[in-house]
Amino acid sequence: MNTSLTPEPAPVVANPATPQAATPESAAPALTARTLLKQLQQQFPPFRDCLPLSIGIDKQILAQVPGIDKKLMRTALGIHTGSQRYLRVMEKATVRYDLDGTAGAEVTDVHRKHAKEVLKERLKKEADRKKAEREAAAAEEAARVRQDKLAQLTAKFSKKG
Repeated sequence: MNTSLTPEPAPVVANPATPQAATPESAAPALTARTLLKQLQQQFPPFRDCLPLSIGIDKQILAQVPGIDKKLMRTALGIHTGSQRYLRVMEKATVRYDLDGTAGAEVTDVHRKHAKEVLKERLKKEADRKKAEREAAAAEEAARVRQDKLAQLTAKFSKKG
């Protein structure tokens, strides 16, 4: 997570009145998927409030934000819709929302079930990862204790007296 206090890049919305003489590289710093997502969250209520997005929301974004890089937008959408917060909302959601926040189509049982399964799988992976870390730490501690005992025995029986 980026916690720097640097200013955000220029807004996503292109100004149609301005000729496109300047190259994007010279106009603003490189836009990343995460910064684009932050801008979408500032600009559109369903992103900010983490509401279930309408199917085809990418086409709505392209219509309202001309000149947006499609690949970057899809990556930002993937980050958003793959987030734990969004998946938790999708588990219980009944309605999807358009960019302006108006209710749209229904969330199907298939999509709710998918969100639940993805969350369950992630939680299991996280639990397995933590278990493996605990086991590795325990094995490391056991090896350290064994080495300490061997060192004590070596010191005890190697004394000349």
